Amino acid sequence: MTAVETLDKLQRRITVSVPKAELHSEVLARLKNLARTARVSGFRPGKVPLSVMEKRYGPSVEAEVLQDKVGNVFYEAVNAAHVRVAGLPAFTPHEVTDGADAIAFDAVFEVYPDVVLGDLSTLELERITSSVDDAAIDKTLEILRKQRRTWVPRDAADGEARDGDRLTVNFIGKLDDVAFPGGSADGFEFELGEGRMLPEFETAARGQKAGATVNFDLHFPEDYQGREVAGKTAQFSLTVLKVEAPRLPELDADFAKALGIADGDMQKLRDDIRKNLEREIASRLAARNKQAAMEALLKVNSVDLPSSIVNSEIEQLMASARRDLQSRGVKDADKLPLSADLFREQAERRVRLGLIVAELVKQNELHAKPEQVRAHVESLAASYETPQDVIRWYYGDAQRLSEVESLVIENNVADFVFAQAKTTDKALSFDDVMQSA
Repeated sequence: MTAVETLDKLQRRITVSVPKAELHSEVLARLKNLARTARVSGFRPGKVPLSVMEKRYGPSVEAEVLQDKVGNVFYEAVNAAHVRVAGLPAFTPHEVTDGADAIAFDAVFEVYPDVVLGDLSTLELERITSSVDDAAIDKTLEILRKQRRTWVPRDAADGEARDGDRLTVNFIGKLDDVAFPGGSADGFEFELGEGRMLPEFETAARGQKAGATVNFDLHFPEDYQGREVAGKTAQFSLTVLKVEAPRLPELDADFAKALGIADGDMQKLRDDIRKNLEREIASRLAARNKQAAMEALLKVNSVDLPSSIVNSEIEQLMASARRDLQSRGVKDADKLPLSADLFREQAERRVRLGLIVAELVKQNELHAKPEQVRAHVESLAASYETPQDVIRWYYGDAQRLSEVESLVIENNVADFVFAQAKTTDKALSFDDVMQSA
């Protein structure tokens, strides 16, 4: 058995060799096989002499064979030594001094660390809980009503614009009596009080009636997106064309039917809303508590990190960042120079957590069971109109199902951590959970 030398905590070295005769034999075999289909000027297919093949293709085939043979010998050696290789090895030529007719290389590589798990019972964790009450359902119904509102003009007696109204206006903004780009519009609609416009603009519009014109100063924030006006004060003239009040639909059978309740039963609508909210809050609670469990694992466990795996993770994060920039319309995002140091801390955290979780799963048999995966898929599908189609969609693709399995494993780990730690439950209101996500 070839000896594996320890260079550092996770760095190892091993010397591997391949007999030259074995390499030569394999090179000839591949050249003969290649000659059957190679097209070389002056020769018919399948009739190219081996000497010509050696001259034209010999170096590339020899490099390919050497790479394959050395790689095979390396992995056979480390498997025999029961070494778990992390990342790719780096090969350098090794001088053969014992007279053997062979080619040898030193392979330097990293190994996965031995993860010694800490005592989870020393942890003090807070698990967030919540529930869906009638107030949450009422609030959701109001949101659904607002989404289906119509608009009616305010009459002369009650025509002053107030928060919640929709205004149609013309406006023009000037700096030193000169209109600036983007500072003017005709027939512009906005809802008063929504925060879409700057505060001075809304203040000027509030209380105005249709037909009114008001002049006012507006100071743009220093960080305003329009650089030509950022930090400056402009003079605006605003003319209100229309003031419209919202009209919400009644909470009746017609409203329920519009939301998919065939018989218009409002109680059925409330029950459906409750189920949807319970699924949503359960998902948010699981994510929040899972995050707390993972942070706890990092506190109680330390592990050496293979630099090769960290660097690989950095590359993935950089690639993801470039894709994100590209989706945002950044020109030549794939060519932007990004510093690896920007992603190193995140990469190290992900690798460290991955090693800890993997060991925890292995030692405590926290793998995803088929029935758990099925239950999770059914839960994901429940909010769709045709759940069975969604279930078939997940089970029809190994990658999609693997992603669900990973989520189930993470949930198993979180549950295990909370079960082992000193855990106290903290109840939050529905609104607090939804707003903090």
